[in-house]
Amino acid sequence: MKLGLFYEHQLPQLWKDGVEQKLFCDALEQIELADRLGFHHMWQVEHHFLEEYSHSSAPEVFLGAVSQRTRNIRLGHGICLSSPNYNHPARVAERLATLDLISGGRVEWGTGESASLIEMHGFGIEPEQKNAMWREGVEQTANMMAMRPYPGYEGQFFKMPIRNVVPKPIQKPHPPIWMACSRRESILRAARHGVGALVFGFVEASQAKIWRDEYYQIIKSEECVPIGHSVNANIATLNGMMVHDNAEEAMRRGLDGFKFFGYSIAHYAVYGEHRPGRTNLWRRFETIKDDIKEMPGSGSIGSPRSVREHLMEYADIGIDQMIFIQQCGLNKHEHICEAIELFAKEVMPALKEGEHERIRRKDEELAPHIEAALARKSSLSDLSETEIPNIEAMGIVLERHMGKDYAGVPYADPTRGGAIPMVSRELFSKAAKVDN
Repeated sequence: MKLGLFYEHQLPQLWKDGVEQKLFCDALEQIELADRLGFHHMWQVEHHFLEEYSHSSAPEVFLGAVSQRTRNIRLGHGICLSSPNYNHPARVAERLATLDLISGGRVEWGTGESASLIEMHGFGIEPEQKNAMWREGVEQTANMMAMRPYPGYEGQFFKMPIRNVVPKPIQKPHPPIWMACSRRESILRAARHGVGALVFGFVEASQAKIWRDEYYQIIKSEECVPIGHSVNANIATLNGMMVHDNAEEAMRRGLDGFKFFGYSIAHYAVYGEHRPGRTNLWRRFETIKDDIKEMPGSGSIGSPRSVREHLMEYADIGIDQMIFIQQCGLNKHEHICEAIELFAKEVMPALKEGEHERIRRKDEELAPHIEAALARKSSLSDLSETEIPNIEAMGIVLERHMGKDYAGVPYADPTRGGAIPMVSRELFSKAAKVDN
């Protein structure tokens, strides 16, 4: 089973100058340590306006920094919000490809819709639109990375003319696609689209096995029609994590933070009312934290032995990846780093044993089903040479609109200064005769 770390950049409201900078710098150190110790993935969320719960509104910037401080760990958008209202599909394609290039091909493209009205309404999205927006954004971003040129699109939520979107990613046709899931229906939808299921919910191994089996049944069936140009057949789920030789100390260090994670989700997505810049979640949480008894997903908070036994249940049923939430609430940086080191030493070896062989068997088993799924995909057609237009430069348009000939000046717009070196119109015309 592969192992990953999950980052929300939580920051309870004990704010003072420098705390946000420390939060980001501590996270970079933690991920750098995890990379050295053999963790396979790290995942970074995208959220907007969710004070205290998540200060990760520009994950592409943070992941760029991670790419330069690590060598092997996979860099996951967990997730990139896919509605064109949040992120224009071309900008997503450009950012993903750039990150893939500077990281040496380590990007995982997690996608999602968002689940809070404070975010959706902040970007002009109504809940009933978000699934259609997700589909349009993801499908067209994948096309932009895979096609040269992109043949253009006029859809319900955005339109774009023919363009070649650059750069292109190292991973062909594009980085592996994942979808955020929180319940059975969305896990099955991920399988129908041929994408990995990032199960952002906490379930016991017995329930995870049911979802895992249903997911792979659809991957192998005619229901699977890829939204992208490849199939990423993987299912991942979450646990809180804090490991210490003394189980009670592990709980002391990690349980309140994990409780705050669950409390703040409920505030923004289910029960809460929020006054921007005024509501204090941490103060509210402290009044009820001792009353929170049931904590699904806390099985990886404990001693190395108990955590190892707990996680082996998920490995044995075929969960592809377990992702750990540590940076939550007021969990301390030094405790997180100590837990990462102890986990790598005492827990990780058993979970990694036989992983290469498991993946080989899985790939062999799924290969004919993936080939059949890709054959079912209805793809945009490549443009013929005659369909690819010439796109005029601004100078040509200005000349036509102004009715003047500026052939004797270095640039057609006479109001522009001469500091930009340009060839003469004569030389330019000569070069323009060369075949494309």
